[in-house]
Amino acid sequence: MSNTKTPAAEDEAAEQDAPKVKLSAKQLKYLPTVLAIALFMQILDASILNTALPEMAKALDASPLKMQWAIISYALTLAIFIPVSGYLADKYGTKKVFLFAIVIFCLGSLLCALAPNLTYLVGFRLIQGVGGAMMTPVARLVLVKSYPRSQLLTVMNYALIPALVAPLVGPLIGGYLVQYASWHWIFLINVPMGVLGLILTVNLIPDLKEDAGKLDWRGFILFAVAAAMLTLAVEMLSKSGQGTTGLGLIVFSLILLAGYIYHARRCDHAIFPISLFSVRTFKVGIIGNLFTRIGISAIPYLLPLILQVEFKYTPSQAGWLLTPIAVGAIGIKPLVSPIIRKFSYQKVLLVNTFFVGLLIIVLAQFDASMSWVWLVPLLVVMGACNSLQFSALNTITVADLKGSLTSSGNSLMAVNQQLAISFGIAIGASILAIFTDRLHFDTVTSFHATYYVLGIFTILSGLHFLHLNTEDGRGVY
Repeated sequence: MSNTKTPAAEDEAAEQDAPKVKLSAKQLKYLPTVLAIALFMQILDASILNTALPEMAKALDASPLKMQWAIISYALTLAIFIPVSGYLADKYGTKKVFLFAIVIFCLGSLLCALAPNLTYLVGFRLIQGVGGAMMTPVARLVLVKSYPRSQLLTVMNYALIPALVAPLVGPLIGGYLVQYASWHWIFLINVPMGVLGLILTVNLIPDLKEDAGKLDWRGFILFAVAAAMLTLAVEMLSKSGQGTTGLGLIVFSLILLAGYIYHARRCDHAIFPISLFSVRTFKVGIIGNLFTRIGISAIPYLLPLILQVEFKYTPSQAGWLLTPIAVGAIGIKPLVSPIIRKFSYQKVLLVNTFFVGLLIIVLAQFDASMSWVWLVPLLVVMGACNSLQFSALNTITVADLKGSLTSSGNSLMAVNQQLAISFGIAIGASILAIFTDRLHFDTVTSFHATYYVLGIFTILSGLHFLHLNTEDGRGVY
């Protein structure tokens, strides 16, 4: 049988491959830079605070062990508002929404730099998060609609380079800024980058619109409030005398989630269709993504704290000691596909999750007397294992989605990742608070005990991947 395509089939394939907008030569060349800048700003802002929190705590007259909400508030806002970014872009146009996102992000950054105390800082981080939630998804949407599918992989790979670089330089920049300038510059650095983004947006981004349809506002509110209340509940449970309030918030969150499920079953345009969870690999992947990331997400918050608060490292030294995690993550990238292809998703996730948990426990063996020389190889391996975990989870989660579920599944996965960061930091900080404030352990012992709890939880969470089989995901890599 001949494999030669008919002229009609070739025309149909060409039509499907064609972009939805005709770009100028200048736009074709430089448009990916807009996504690159947006990604860099968002990821840098998520990682730059880690090494700066102890010095910021001094300036804001707060305990360094209580600064987690400066990070949680941002990640939680990203999780809540990511789902509405595509709808707003379709309804009001990609150019207008992206300009609005950059302005809000920069305004939030400026307000954060002016914050007189931790309460104001957390509030201003919420504003910053609203802008950040729309920047990257809208920029990615523009690229998808502006380039033929045959060029999209190359374009995306270029635009995603900052996603690898930002975690590498973020802790370093944060450490040096608070040590040699002031903590305010951690946020002020976003302003010139934002101005550059505005100039590029005005000159390069096309104003694309689509039929936006209806946004599931009821489902959005139910999901958003449930996520926020659940995060707050974790914090309440760690405080003496607040256990009843924490349990009440958990019950309230579960009622809201049940309400969302009831609503989504009856809504034909639910923000996250319940039918997603009828796809077994998606269900396993999305749940595994959330629980196995909790311990991983807590470490970049906890490690700089113990290095500076107890081991008396400078912020810049703590920043340098976080870079091996990013180096390991980058170094493993070329090996991810061959590893998964050889061993299968099930085996990789089962074994790798165990190693991630074990590495977290090994961190509990370090104290101020041990040289950083022993810590660096451990963190490189940890970064490699984290990267392998994320790559495997992100691909198996969406591997079997078809049609309209693909877009919804990708959106929920992005939300899930940000929720895992906020839950991970909240849980890590709460466990630490229980050991220090309620059990009255000394600070170093409290950190070590927290690593043990997070490590054991991570190892146990890996058993969830027994729901996969060795054939799942074949053909994805």
